[in-house]
Amino acid sequence: MSDRLDEFTAYRTRMNERINEIEHLGIKRFFNLDTSAYKDGALDAKTKELLGLTASMVLRCNDCIDYHILQCVDAGWSDAELYEAFNVALIVGGSIVIPHLRHAVETLDLYRQRSAAE
Repeated sequence: MSDRLDEFTAYRTRMNERINEIEHLGIKRFFNLDTSAYKDGALDAKTKELLGLTASMVLRCNDCIDYHILQCVDAGWSDAELYEAFNVALIVGGSIVIPHLRHAVETLDLYRQRSAAE
C-alpha cells in the first residue's frame, strides 16, 4: 500500500532525474551546491540535516521537511532530538509554522511506523 511518503519519494526521484536531463549549467551548479552543502565539513552531515530540517520548517516547505526528516531519521536522530529541532523552528518562525509542525510530526510518525514494520 502506497502512502504519501512513497508518493513523495517517487515524485522527487522522477523529477530529479528529469531535471538532471536538462543541459543548463546554472541548474546543475545549484543542485551540486545543494548536495555538497550536506556533506561532512566543519559540521558533520548529521548535524547539517538537522539544520536543514529546522530551516525548512521556518521556510514552510513541506517537501523539504519530508526530505530532511527522512534524512535525519536515517542519520540516527531520536524523536526527542527532532522535537527539539521542531521547537526551535516554531520559536524562530512563530505560529505560522504550526501547520508545518503538524506535517513534520505526521511525517516522522509515518516514517517511524514504516521503519518498525520493516
